[in-house]
Amino acid sequence: MLIHNANLITWGAENRILHGYSIYIKGDKIADIAPDPELAKRYPNATRVDARGQFVMPGNICGHTHFYGAFSRGMGIPGEAPKDFPQILDKLWWNLDKALNEDDVRSSALVCLVDAIKHGTTTLIDHHASPSFIDGSLDVVADAVDKAGVRASLCYEVSDRDGEEVMRAGVRENVRFFERTQAEGHARLAGSFGLHASLTLSESTLEFCRESLPSGSGFHIHAAEGLADQDDSLAKSGLRVIDRLEKHGILGPKSIAAHAIHVDAREIQILADTGTWVTHQPRSNMNNAVGVSPVESLLRAGVKVGLGNDGFSNTMWDEWKAAYLLHKSANGDPRRMGGYTVKELAIENNAALAKIFFPDAPLAELSVGAFADLIFVDYHPFTDLNTGNLPWHILFGFNESMITTTIVGGEMLMKDRELLTLDEEEIAAKAREASAQTWKRYEDLA
Repeated sequence: MLIHNANLITWGAENRILHGYSIYIKGDKIADIAPDPELAKRYPNATRVDARGQFVMPGNICGHTHFYGAFSRGMGIPGEAPKDFPQILDKLWWNLDKALNEDDVRSSALVCLVDAIKHGTTTLIDHHASPSFIDGSLDVVADAVDKAGVRASLCYEVSDRDGEEVMRAGVRENVRFFERTQAEGHARLAGSFGLHASLTLSESTLEFCRESLPSGSGFHIHAAEGLADQDDSLAKSGLRVIDRLEKHGILGPKSIAAHAIHVDAREIQILADTGTWVTHQPRSNMNNAVGVSPVESLLRAGVKVGLGNDGFSNTMWDEWKAAYLLHKSANGDPRRMGGYTVKELAIENNAALAKIFFPDAPLAELSVGAFADLIFVDYHPFTDLNTGNLPWHILFGFNESMITTTIVGGEMLMKDRELLTLDEEEIAAKAREASAQTWKRYEDLA
């Protein structure tokens, strides 16, 4: 494939904006980048794709999401509205995930993947839960990912909240799926070991999970998302959440601690010392009223912080904008969370995080040898756009409706806003039918 007549945004170590350039893709990687006339001569027989002067740039990465939460959209919670985060978990999520069956898991994954392709999110790190359907649940999600054509790392959320048998089934599912992906060497699928949060995991379960962790894997856990997580950890162990997770060997350079909102200075140092990843989900944090993660302090201490969406729509530029605005508002200081910092989370750090799961080539950059995960953006700036001010064009100019084409691993998933691997109308119709039954089961549980 030869993409020509493009304006490239390369990202990478040295971000460049290149006008009138072409990209030659061979297999699933970028094989050449040069001005249009040069590549036209080098590859005269390549299939040509005219970018029509659009910006061509790397696809977006989501560092933490939940496909299974798709059926919560528009759903009413019976009774009084939840007053705090523990009630949100108890009244919404722990009944919804229990109501999911195999068809629901498939449908909820597919609707999120339609959303991802349409909105330029090409790599996702998912965290799944369906206590009534555990065995093989990650295979169902993986089949949806494979059909869609995106890149994803999957895990199952282990918890004690539904009893020991369910907990052990979750552990088995994590181990089985990780070993499957390792054996297959699938270029677009990977696994990790999911844990819910410290507040739903006992001392013995944490120890069991650490003993069960396959070689080469890491954990993906919610950590200090709400104050209740700290209160519970102190009551159970006399330790704060991050200290407790370190004690049980949960932290490390292949592990993700999602949120990390209510962490103190010592916990931040532990996260830095262990090389543990943190992901920031500002839209979710505002929605749940759980507080604001000290992202800038984490970064200053050397903690690696990426950007996720926690199951919100896969419109990662919206997550950029939320992060940019939230920290200014919360701190009463317009200098906080500048555009370069947001870019660091969303581009450099998310690329490095995704590389843990997909180490064969660089992600989130246009360079020779990188994975050919690209999006076309129909953006017409009316002020100068350059490498220095690009983050602010994304924050105040770009939006997901401008994405016209999505390519992952050299395969075109959407062209000129037409989905090529998924049938959105059919998927939405099946999801509406499935979700109606899910809501009935949810109401019975609630």
